[in-house]
Amino acid sequence: MERKLFTSLQGNYAEQLNNSLSKQGFRRSQNVLYRPSCAECSACFSARIRVSDFVPSRSQNRTLRRNASLVREAMSPWATEEQYALFRAYLDSRHADGGMADMDIFEFAAMIEETPVRSRVVEYTSKDGGDVTLRAVCLTDVLDDGLSMVYSFYDPEMAGRSLGTYVILDHIRIARDAGLPYIYLGYWVPGSTKMTYKASFAAVEIYSDGEWKDLGNPKQYSADLDSSASEPVAEQVARISLPDTRPVRPETPHGQKPGARPPNSRRASRPGNGSGSRQRNL
Repeated sequence: MERKLFTSLQGNYAEQLNNSLSKQGFRRSQNVLYRPSCAECSACFSARIRVSDFVPSRSQNRTLRRNASLVREAMSPWATEEQYALFRAYLDSRHADGGMADMDIFEFAAMIEETPVRSRVVEYTSKDGGDVTLRAVCLTDVLDDGLSMVYSFYDPEMAGRSLGTYVILDHIRIARDAGLPYIYLGYWVPGSTKMTYKASFAAVEIYSDGEWKDLGNPKQYSADLDSSASEPVAEQVARISLPDTRPVRPETPHGQKPGARPPNSRRASRPGNGSGSRQRNL
């Protein structure tokens, strides 16, 4: 029986909460952060890649070469009909019996657009003459210590190109260029054939017993779902570290109201919007 520990993600401190809880094994789904908390099972491990220690395998280098012609574009989280058509083709081919199989275009748009944190839609397209075709999409959150790959999907007719692996490899490249140390992959489950690919990346860590640890040899983990149990929910909640969200009164010039901008001032550019920040690719 599946059980999750979750909290609403909203308000002025949504970014800080997302940053903090992502480092503690939580994942975002729209305006909710959640973490598996099953009573009789602890088989789901949050996984991330240490960017500085990652070295691609020979197979992954081949994947990079095969997809070198794809064009990447990162944009604001806005859903399109083209994205949804690709999403439907992907689900029908790979996850026809999954929990998202019946998602309509409005629910898809909500998944992409309802984000209270800094998110990007990263599209990968191919060009053939004047024709541009969407091949892969990844909804990505930009954290203070990395990129969180919330959900990705790709053209099932290009299965031989290993597009899922390529999107991860390209995100590692983006994070390295931006000086971000981690790529958050979501959950890895021992024995799950659909999640085996996550363990094939070098420098993977999993969140276990309240800390990040090297994955090591994936075969050392049992696929028996009843092999261990989560601690009581009350103890889990007590061990969660929350960000300091106490408001700080800003220093202001004499006579100026706190929070007001001085005359003729311009709003500061956010990182990644072309202002020359290190996160320029996102």
